[in-house]
Amino acid sequence: MSTREAERNASAQQTLDILYEIATLLNTQLDKATLATCIGMVENGANPEALAAVIQELRREGGARDANR
Repeated sequence: MSTREAERNASAQQTLDILYEIATLLNTQLDKATLATCIGMVENGANPEALAAVIQELRREGGARDANR
């Protein structure tokens, strides 16, 4: 791995760490892997508001399913 690639990876990891801290402070209940997936989706053109709506809906459905057990 070149020095430039290593610097890019370190920068990306630092950015993810900062965004994870923000997500934790905002009580999003996203783990780091899920947050990284969401970031990647947004970087590839997904609408952030639509993505948030999908996550909220999945949580509602999961909560309803758990309540019926």
